[in-house]
Amino acid sequence: MNAKLPAFVAASDVVDFHHPEVAALARSLQAGTPRATAQRCFEWVRDQIEHSIDYKRDEISCNASEALALGTGLCTAKSHLLVALLRANGIPSGFCYQRLTLRDAGSPFCTHGLVAVWLQEGGWYRCDARGNKATVHCEFTPGVENLAFPVVTPGEQLYPQVWAQPWPELVRRMRRLTSISAYCVTPIDAAPPADGVAITLE
Repeated sequence: MNAKLPAFVAASDVVDFHHPEVAALARSLQAGTPRATAQRCFEWVRDQIEHSIDYKRDEISCNASEALALGTGLCTAKSHLLVALLRANGIPSGFCYQRLTLRDAGSPFCTHGLVAVWLQEGGWYRCDARGNKATVHCEFTPGVENLAFPVVTPGEQLYPQVWAQPWPELVRRMRRLTSISAYCVTPIDAAPPADGVAITLE
């Protein structure tokens, strides 16, 4: 893990935490400990960035700065912003994914984005900042995984890896989207990359 750690605090075109507005927000969310800062970042993204489908928002965001500027995003865009805020505060973090059915009835499937944060007291912890609603309630509870959606339908899965960067295919397809309405008709069902920096959770 130590050899790979720098990759989990690095900026990129998607995790653009040097963007002035992202950097300013990250500073405002600092708390006394990495865990407290991570919780503040998680809760801010969960509660302040509207999930595109829940709020019937049709704009497209992908990069962290885009999600912040628009105030909306799919779970994947929200994960990009959360990782950017964590890394801006020096907290190692990365990307996790589920393959889920979009309508609870098998195909079509979609790629659901999660975040994993590394904390000194407990190691890697997966969390889901997609946003709460009547049927979803996610909190930041290190040591107790609290994801929005269980894997129950054949074809669904929770990938065990934490990737240092978002899946390239996912990012390419997000950037080609023209609207959330189009996404709902043909959701993104991406495949993990054959390479890239990742660690596998036990």
